[in-house]
Amino acid sequence: MCSVAFSDSSSLSKHRRIHTGERPYKCMACGASFSEMESLKIHLRAHTGERPYRCSVCGAEFLMSGLLKVHLRIHTGERPYKCAAFGAAFSVLRSLKGHLRTHTGEMPYKCTTCSATFSRRELMKYHMRLHTGERPYKCTMCDACYTSPGHLKRRQKIHTD
Repeated sequence: MCSVAFSDSSSLSKHRRIHTGERPYKCMACGASFSEMESLKIHLRAHTGERPYRCSVCGAEFLMSGLLKVHLRIHTGERPYKCAAFGAAFSVLRSLKGHLRTHTGEMPYKCTTCSATFSRRELMKYHMRLHTGERPYKCTMCDACYTSPGHLKRRQKIHTD
């Protein structure tokens, strides 16, 4: 295993699960399992609809405090994650990582139907809808439906211009 030391046995047990893959806490609603009880408690909110963290600006509600913290960046304009090459800034680390792939050319997400490759998981997800026919984004001003929120936004702009 590793050489990390802990002052108490419960912290050691929790850490050991990282190496063993043990997930003793199971959701009775869907069968998902977790290595920590706290993770199960957070997961259960998805089933109960509980969203204890509320944005004081717009009222949006979240399952976890970290999600609220990221959301607040919409209101503050904070973009703490910066691309060293071009200075592009992002509010979420995942977005910076996706952006960095444009520099490296890395395309880790591959369509299982047609072998198209993508730099970001959500791009592959939108692409997969071309194969399944799923169009979950519906325009509220007409009957048009789209595979991605970006396509819907472009459509709604036509109605407002």
